[in-house]
Amino acid sequence: MTKITYLDDCGFTVKTPEALLVFDYYRDPAHAVVKELEHNPDLPVVFFVSNKHQHHYNHEIFNLGQNHKRVYVLSNDVLGIANTEEPTVGMSAGDKIEDVMGGLTVQAFETAEAGVAFVVTTKEGLRIFHGGDLNAWHFDEPTDRRDVQKITAKFQTAVGRIAEAVPAVDIAFFAVDPREGHDAPDGAVQFIEKVKTANLIPMHFHGKDSEACDFRTYPVPADSETRFHCLTKPGQEIRI
Repeated sequence: MTKITYLDDCGFTVKTPEALLVFDYYRDPAHAVVKELEHNPDLPVVFFVSNKHQHHYNHEIFNLGQNHKRVYVLSNDVLGIANTEEPTVGMSAGDKIEDVMGGLTVQAFETAEAGVAFVVTTKEGLRIFHGGDLNAWHFDEPTDRRDVQKITAKFQTAVGRIAEAVPAVDIAFFAVDPREGHDAPDGAVQFIEKVKTANLIPMHFHGKDSEACDFRTYPVPADSETRFHCLTKPGQEIRI
């Protein structure tokens, strides 16, 4: 069983038998990361940062897990500003690294915006997707049609490449941003139509969880087997 804990915004921890995975630590008001590290002193920790934007990256991560075996897997736009001597690996779209912490495989994919999306595969075969800024961005405001078409095409290309490399995932963290109005769930739905997704957890909703977690508004195909989960309070956890 895998334990998932919500940190804030796009931040989550995923506890596996091999390591504690920390994605896009920005804030952690419930001190969930510190608690996990204290309760699991022998568990290695891998910090993932999908892009350099403020709500995805906090330099404080380099002060965490000092007593643990650890590594930082950073989008290359973060690596350039990290200014740290801690063990780091930079990744760009198309990169793949294996045997991280003795068993994890990490693949990086293009997004429709900044940085990369990650797929992490454990030794047992569990596949975890963190989309970072991957989304079919179209904010609920006047936008140049050509810009929308360009972003849509880039998003569809990115999802197609992910689907080709990784046809199915067990857990997906995906941006569902209420600033996009009625279109907010569309990117997530397009993703699960291409990539068979067992469990989807929305993120990037900037506190507007009532909209992001209203799964009745998701235009999901009738035959979809995806289970949706809503984590809204820092420190809230589920087991999958």
